[in-house]
Amino acid sequence: MVRKFMAAAAALVMATSVLAAQSLPASPEGKAQAEIGGKYVKGARGGQTYEGGKWVEITYGRPILRGRDEIFGSGAEYGKDLNGGAPVWRAGANVTTRIRTQAALVIGGKTVPAGEYSVFIELKESGWTFVLSNWAAQKTYDPKNTAELWGSYNYTADKDVVRAPMTHTKNTMSIEQLTWGFANVTATGGELVIMWGKEIATVPFKIG
Repeated sequence: MVRKFMAAAAALVMATSVLAAQSLPASPEGKAQAEIGGKYVKGARGGQTYEGGKWVEITYGRPILRGRDEIFGSGAEYGKDLNGGAPVWRAGANVTTRIRTQAALVIGGKTVPAGEYSVFIELKESGWTFVLSNWAAQKTYDPKNTAELWGSYNYTADKDVVRAPMTHTKNTMSIEQLTWGFANVTATGGELVIMWGKEIATVPFKIG
């Protein structure tokens, strides 16, 4: 009787796990954060605390390769599939990629005030361009909402805050799920990094 109960319980756990896996979205949500501009201070009881730092956070959808090759295309077709008819790439999936910064940042020689912005990338085979925009983002898709964007559809450049060239190279490995992150972070700045497939691109920033 006990064995039957244990077997039934194990089967239930496996079934629940399978259902949980099946319920994952095709492009799960992603976040990347860095705390910059602060310093470590010794605590009264030993140890250290990081004080005076300000957060920078990127939120985005994380598409997965699932066996696809050459997702960026080539020649005249470069980037078109990813853009899906939009003029720029949402640099993620589904919702518009967003960056929230508590500190003013200098990107491409321009000071970006603290706040929240939409992130896009202009894809060209000759080079990628990082775009921060004042376009607001839809939380759920609404084709009648013309004041906010879903992804990068209906994007126009009139609300651009900064456009900066990215360093775009080939990775030594293939990254299965699109990933935003921070690299080479110091007390005064760092780099924003996007990786997917064998593509990796970065744009430097400094604290304003």
